[in-house]
Amino acid sequence: MPKELELFEDKKIRTAWDAEQEKWYFSIVDVVGVLSDSVDPTAYWRKLKQRLKAEGNESVTNCHGLKMTAADGKKRLTDVADTEQLLRIIQSIPSPKAEPFKLWLARVGSERIEETIDPEQAIDRAFETYLKKGYSKEWIGQRLLNIKIRNNLTDEWDVHGVKKGIEYAILTDEITKAWAGITTRQYKELKGLKKENLRDNMSDLELVLTMLAEATTTELSKVANPTTFAENKRVAKDGGTVAGNARKEIEERTGKPVLTDKAAADFTGLISDIITANLSSGEDDEKS
Repeated sequence: MPKELELFEDKKIRTAWDAEQEKWYFSIVDVVGVLSDSVDPTAYWRKLKQRLKAEGNESVTNCHGLKMTAADGKKRLTDVADTEQLLRIIQSIPSPKAEPFKLWLARVGSERIEETIDPEQAIDRAFETYLKKGYSKEWIGQRLLNIKIRNNLTDEWDVHGVKKGIEYAILTDEITKAWAGITTRQYKELKGLKKENLRDNMSDLELVLTMLAEATTTELSKVANPTTFAENKRVAKDGGTVAGNARKEIEERTGKPVLTDKAAADFTGLISDIITANLSSGEDDEKS
């Protein structure tokens, strides 16, 4: 599990990346120390943890420890939290520095409720988010079409008893291996990605072939009508192979590999992203 330090203002927050779970873990004491300005973050966290446990907070109950390098250079067991757990803990810290996080969480929650009532808002927000990240309108159009095709495929999988989570991941991996020649994880490693969405870091051609693979899988599934998971795997492989053949022909004619190690942007850490998003939103509010 690789470890690195993320800058937060002038202080450092120890983080750890779990490649198996594809999750970032954050040192809770470090975050509490920054947001609470406590002279003794360890004692502050100890009391906060006791209070949250007494309230029945499952986020705290499910937190676990990892060995992290302390200020004296020694590795010590440290309470860590994943993204969801950390944000829940931050909600319980009464501090002006924690307020931007709380406002951000409230806004995101409100937006999700609105999207449930009117799903079109989710599409509009996705478009605006991609624009702010610097993607072209043409690429965004392809990405939104990719999402539609992916949803069509997962709807088809649902009809045939495929379970969300691990089974979705296995079938997706079958499709990726068949068209790209490598697993989804190897694909992300090629681009130097961790938590980022692989498709958000694809070129136009990579995205088109992904769509071809998944759209073909959907159509083959409708014809084959698979009844077992093994049959769904065969259909997924067949669908990916169609796009894989297209990739090989493109590479033969162009003399260049379709898969690229280029990514949209480097990962800079969740906390920095949240602050940036919050400040950007604040600037937009001021301009409007």
